[in-house]
Amino acid sequence: QVQLVESGGGLVQAGGSLRLSCQASGRTFSRNFMGWFRQAPGTEREFVAAIDWTGGTYYKESVKGRFTLSRDNVKNTVDLQMNSLKPEDTAVYYCAAHQSGPIYHSGPYFYWGQGYQVTVSS
Repeated sequence: QVQLVESGGGLVQAGGSLRLSCQASGRTFSRNFMGWFRQAPGTEREFVAAIDWTGGTYYKESVKGRFTLSRDNVKNTVDLQMNSLKPEDTAVYYCAAHQSGPIYHSGPYFYWGQGYQVTVSS
């Protein structure tokens, strides 16, 4: 079946970097937007970034210039490079495949990774 498997995450000090990867299997998503969302304890899941099939990217304002989203349609992978991390970036990060509708809300995404914890200490 369709599966999105994430790797990466961990604990890092403020100003450090982490890289999250998402490996899709069961189908290709070369013509789908791929998104990253995050959810901190006690909060709703929020949009972080998305990438279209041409490599065009869309970012939450607070991560612009720090996070970089990329995809490899041959390998069927999506990566999120996170630099200059801040404590407020602490959350569980999820990759997701978009089907239709707005890209800035979780509802239109129908396949989700298992989530990886990113903790940024001050």
